[in-house]
Amino acid sequence: MERLNQKLQFMNLEQIAANFQLEGKVEKVEQMGEGFINDTFIIRTFGKDSPDYLLQRKNKRIFTNVPAMMENIQKVCTHIKKKVIAKNGNPLREAMTVIPSTDGKLYFKDEEDEFWAVCIFIADTITYQAAKTPELAFQGGKGIGKFQSMVADLNEPLTDILPGFHNIRYRFSQWDKVLANDPVGRKAKLGKEIGWIESRREEMLNFWKLVEDGEIPTRVTHNDTKINNILFDQNGEVLCVIDLDTVLNSTCLNDFGDAMRSYTNTGEEDDSDLNKVSSDIRIFEGFTRGYLSETIGFLNEKELEYLAFSAKYITYEQVLRFLMDYIDGDNYYKIKHPEHNYQRTIAQYKLLTSMEEQYDEMCRIVRAVADKLA
Repeated sequence: MERLNQKLQFMNLEQIAANFQLEGKVEKVEQMGEGFINDTFIIRTFGKDSPDYLLQRKNKRIFTNVPAMMENIQKVCTHIKKKVIAKNGNPLREAMTVIPSTDGKLYFKDEEDEFWAVCIFIADTITYQAAKTPELAFQGGKGIGKFQSMVADLNEPLTDILPGFHNIRYRFSQWDKVLANDPVGRKAKLGKEIGWIESRREEMLNFWKLVEDGEIPTRVTHNDTKINNILFDQNGEVLCVIDLDTVLNSTCLNDFGDAMRSYTNTGEEDDSDLNKVSSDIRIFEGFTRGYLSETIGFLNEKELEYLAFSAKYITYEQVLRFLMDYIDGDNYYKIKHPEHNYQRTIAQYKLLTSMEEQYDEMCRIVRAVADKLA
């Protein structure tokens, strides 16, 4: 990932912060975490009467239309805030608050054409890096389900800021081109792995055709449903979903499947010990119960039918994308060693086969939970 320019010192960050409509006087600006996509900083202000803020440099290589992305975020946040207020909640804690720049835009563009955005920092919250228990998975499912439920009636159009995202037909078009070109000569040694992809092509396209035909509807979705994108209060209750850069219109099954790919994996995404990798059915059940507790009121029968399948779909897509990048010469994903994308491929494939082995039970769980809630 592109890192912050080394010559960007503290005073530069303070000057960037000054381009936003902040309350209070800035005390300091500190880097926050090691962001995989964006560079994130926290703006500390003097006193207790003004909030702290999150400042982000948006990755314009990944998000090629930052203004449209920020408009999407604002539309979603505004809609959620109205719902929160209607229930006498706290819109400053139960939704993200985007802070405009001094010229009224939702971003600031600096002299190097880098895009910056600011939102209020929601203090006194808890985040988790993984859902290790069914109980926490339940809360995570509830968080994503709550988000989807609150935006289910958002009718304002959102810009497609990630064309082809989770669209397997689009991914296959990329895949076919990479296989045809074989730019670094790796294809010949990967017959077995290529076979993994090809043997499931028809199954995956049949699912996506249901989306294209509208049998599985398009809704507002988050598209990055890791549990660390949910804020919890000090009592462990869901406050809100954050990191809305990827909100767009897609099937809500993508959010469910993406969560299951990360939540249920007993190993690491790139685990070198495949014996550690499997899909934990207890975590699947916990998340499903939480998710459906919030979404059962608007999901249609076809969405329920394919809810478990979405876990296989998203995991398969990731196998394809890691292997495709490996064949293409590692141009998309950041790698730590020459075989990293291949290692990711086989680890994700192990997760996929674990899901396939438990698929009937996954479908049974979805139906049992849905019937109980109906």
